[in-house]
Amino acid sequence: MSIVETESLTKKFQDTRNETLRRVAPLETEDFIAQPITDVSPPKWHLGHTTWFFEEFILSRFKPDYKRFHPDFAFLFNSYYEGIGKRTLRPDRGNLTRPTVKEVMAFREYVDEQMATFLSDPHPDSIPILEIGLNHEQQHQELLMTDLKYILGQNPLHPTYSNDFQESPGWQPKVGSVDIHKGIYDVGYAGDGFHFDNEVPRHKVYLHDFTIRKSLVSNSEYLEFIESGGYEDPVYWHSDAWAFINENQISAPLYWHKRNGEWHRYALRGRERVDPNEPVTHVSYYEAYAFAQWSGMRLPTEFEWEIAQEHFEDKGYRWEHTESAYLPYPGYQRPEGTIGEYNGKFMVNQMVLRGGSIVTPKGHSRPTYRNFFHPHLQWQFSGIRLCKKQKL
Repeated sequence: MSIVETESLTKKFQDTRNETLRRVAPLETEDFIAQPITDVSPPKWHLGHTTWFFEEFILSRFKPDYKRFHPDFAFLFNSYYEGIGKRTLRPDRGNLTRPTVKEVMAFREYVDEQMATFLSDPHPDSIPILEIGLNHEQQHQELLMTDLKYILGQNPLHPTYSNDFQESPGWQPKVGSVDIHKGIYDVGYAGDGFHFDNEVPRHKVYLHDFTIRKSLVSNSEYLEFIESGGYEDPVYWHSDAWAFINENQISAPLYWHKRNGEWHRYALRGRERVDPNEPVTHVSYYEAYAFAQWSGMRLPTEFEWEIAQEHFEDKGYRWEHTESAYLPYPGYQRPEGTIGEYNGKFMVNQMVLRGGSIVTPKGHSRPTYRNFFHPHLQWQFSGIRLCKKQKL
């Protein structure tokens, strides 16, 4: 690689790592450790895991005579890579009072120093893995924010993460919809830059005529659904969803609380009244589907979303639920080795979301990006865009 290329790669690495530190800067030491539920990982674990990725997949494989920072950190900070070996169980991540936050930060500094030396003359085979590692860290930067909001949001004091954090800056609802004509369309990634393996191969799909809204669903629209008894009427819900919301006593988006007859919510700048003129967020696929049914509308498929997305001015405020199950594309080939565990093994029992959210790192998402979560989960910054139902 040329000097310019290595300098560019080094800067990209440093910028990505610094962004993670910027996001945790407002935290107190106690905030780094908590894990209220299994789906939420402590910020300390995110810091350790993203650092472990570079140590495990790059430094230990491509840097001669590399000495690991600590012999047990691979066990502590591996997430789901079965091919690497044993790991601490996900529900136990919040029980790790040791290593301390200070030690995890030292681990991070050590690996960053080793990577700086390595990137001055990187092994060519390490570059694709480095790209995955950087995008992997960006994914965890987003998860860090969603997990942190859950941690702070479960605190009855509703503490502030940052007074300056806005969850819908500049959002304005758009009137109208977009008509997309039936035909055969190419979907999937076709560029030269980075993409995840689940975005390819590019292939053709047939779409019927459809009409999709220009705007995300607002809080005021969702409030109508709540106040009309949407959560009490089984006709709008899938069977699994109806059982889940009743068992868990869910009657509003996550973080919403009714006080003295008014709806409030927890936001990263603290408790505040629900603003009717913001896009609804923290709704599960179950809720998005039920709202669509109540509205006499439907959710778009992920391919309808991909073809229509160029018409959305408010794209990127919320991850948008689709009616598509998370499945491999025709001709999908799972990458060889442990990296193949990154996406392929999760292609079951999950639903696709598209777009990006207010906490997605800049430049991380793209129109073909496929996010995926289990249908009951609310803690992601997820919202709703609707299609009209039509007869074929």
